[in-house]
Amino acid sequence: MLEPADAPADVSNDIALPSNAVAIAADARGWVGPVSAVTYYAIQASCLLAFATGVDAVDVALCVGLFYVRMFAITGGYHRYFSHRAYKTSRVFQFVLAWLGCMSVQKGPLWWAGGHRRHHSYSDKPGDMHSPGDGFWYSHQGWIFDGRWDATEIDRIRDFAAYPELVWLNRWHAVPPIAMAVGCFAIGGVSGLVWGVAISTTLLWHSTYTINSLAHRIGTRRYETSDTSRNNWFLALLTLGEGWHNNHHKYMASARQGFFWWEVDITYYLLLALQKVGIVWDLREPPAKLYEASSFDAA
Repeated sequence: MLEPADAPADVSNDIALPSNAVAIAADARGWVGPVSAVTYYAIQASCLLAFATGVDAVDVALCVGLFYVRMFAITGGYHRYFSHRAYKTSRVFQFVLAWLGCMSVQKGPLWWAGGHRRHHSYSDKPGDMHSPGDGFWYSHQGWIFDGRWDATEIDRIRDFAAYPELVWLNRWHAVPPIAMAVGCFAIGGVSGLVWGVAISTTLLWHSTYTINSLAHRIGTRRYETSDTSRNNWFLALLTLGEGWHNNHHKYMASARQGFFWWEVDITYYLLLALQKVGIVWDLREPPAKLYEASSFDAA
């Protein structure tokens, strides 16, 4: 296996910020073109076609299966691997994670991870892509159409921008979703397309967006952090472990976000299974001092 180059001990904290980082955030909002908005809302509106196509077991399997596969690609791939380098893997599986992440229709791995590193640099402050201070709608989905965040911030993601296959995939991030749509149509026809793409993607979008919006508003705070991140057990179940958001903001480099045994973190369990068979390795854990500092809140 070809192992990617080693990252710094905590990539998220060692990123060299571009000189115009604050200036970008201070600029007036420039909303992206209508094509992106039309595509975004057309996919969601297409869910209504389910009333015409009906549903069968194949449709449900496509919808649920693609929801969870792509959710893991976001949580275990785009987030814990590409954004935070919380574990290591081969170059081949790195590309698999990137491909599956693109299937989530949340743009490419370099764009996503670079933007997320920005979020941690300015969490809940001017410069944060989806600060709750800009209102619920903006933090949930309005930021997607803000032109300030449309470009990939290469300065924040140079470690992965060194891989030409990831640069290609980041540019042509629409290829995996199109391939997925063709596959769904081949398997289930129009009904498979509606349930496997439109409905599954809509559910996936709004589930992941809750971490930007609700996880900074509803829940409990175990650790004092400089932002409003909160732990929310329901969001953790919905997003395979991402709801332990206050834990994550306290120590973002960990592959484990549910720090305690009662904090269900399915992404972490899947990463442990992948480690058992040698696909990933060197999973990073929370340091002992965080357990000592914890108030042991159960939620």
